[in-house]
Amino acid sequence: RGVQAHRLCPPRGAGSSLEPEERSMEPPAVPEEEEEEEGAVPLSVAPGPVGCQLFGYVGIEAVLDQMKIKTMKTGFEFNIMVVGQSGLGKSTMVNTLFKSKVSRKSSQPGQEERIPKTVQLQSITHVIEEKGVKMKLTVTDTPGFGDQINNENCWDPIIKYINEQYERYLREEILITRKRKIPDTRVHGCVYFVPPTGHWLRPLDLEFMRRLSKIVNVVPVIAKADTLTLEERAEFKQQIQEDLKTHAISVYPQEDFDQDPEDRALNDRIREKIPFAVVGADQEHQVNGKRVLGRKTKWGIIEVENPAHCEFPLLRDLLIRSHLQDLKDITHNVHYESYRVRRLNESNRPG
Repeated sequence: RGVQAHRLCPPRGAGSSLEPEERSMEPPAVPEEEEEEEGAVPLSVAPGPVGCQLFGYVGIEAVLDQMKIKTMKTGFEFNIMVVGQSGLGKSTMVNTLFKSKVSRKSSQPGQEERIPKTVQLQSITHVIEEKGVKMKLTVTDTPGFGDQINNENCWDPIIKYINEQYERYLREEILITRKRKIPDTRVHGCVYFVPPTGHWLRPLDLEFMRRLSKIVNVVPVIAKADTLTLEERAEFKQQIQEDLKTHAISVYPQEDFDQDPEDRALNDRIREKIPFAVVGADQEHQVNGKRVLGRKTKWGIIEVENPAHCEFPLLRDLLIRSHLQDLKDITHNVHYESYRVRRLNESNRPG
């Protein structure tokens, strides 16, 4: 057909009827009035309407299904760090969060735990699967933190570890031939356990959160909140909030990173509850014919997942159900980015 059409086409300048059609393929001239109104924007690049109405089904919504299938195949990574003195229930809390034996103690049964002379960091990685979704969970514990008589600079090993994970990711990222998926060992969230003294934050607590909040997402919690009455708990929480505000300590979720009005409203409600008063338990008990996680005492059972007993459900929703991806995004776009800029500036300095 193309050959026949070429034979039928007359030569240029012959005045055939095809010449107007060939010229009509070019963009039509825009009147001067329209050019002035539209700012001389060509029609080919003029912005379209915001809500374009489709005349039929295209299948754009299938992108969500594609992302879900790909995520279920590859899985995702989540790294959490727990910091606090010995005996505050850090391992039990992690087991309660993920309803499985993922803590450091559970992986070393039969061994007597001794308080180390210095802060030591121990990481354990597990693969957790729920409804076809796989999550590679890494829990980093910090035994020995705050257990010494002299706790000066006891946060240095923790800061060093967090920066080492940033450095490892940076080295993989700047390679000429990079891996298709860079292993992510960066700490996405740090849960700091405050002792239930009922008075105020100690200088150790303030100094740790002041330093760590600049490089990682810090979520403070009141450990073993069942040792406080409801009145003591409310007063202690208010005192902690005042201490954080007085010392300009920004814990997660940070106000500076709220981008959407809906997110700001949700995070404001969360910030009113921080620090969460939590109780951890990895044993089930029978309550009204149902099996619930809780701690059995002489006067009854403290149900961990009951909002009337403690605020553990709020902590779980924050870390897993509502803000897990946000924790990873802030880690990558804010904390890691600031570390990357600092390291590249150091390498570009002469001498």
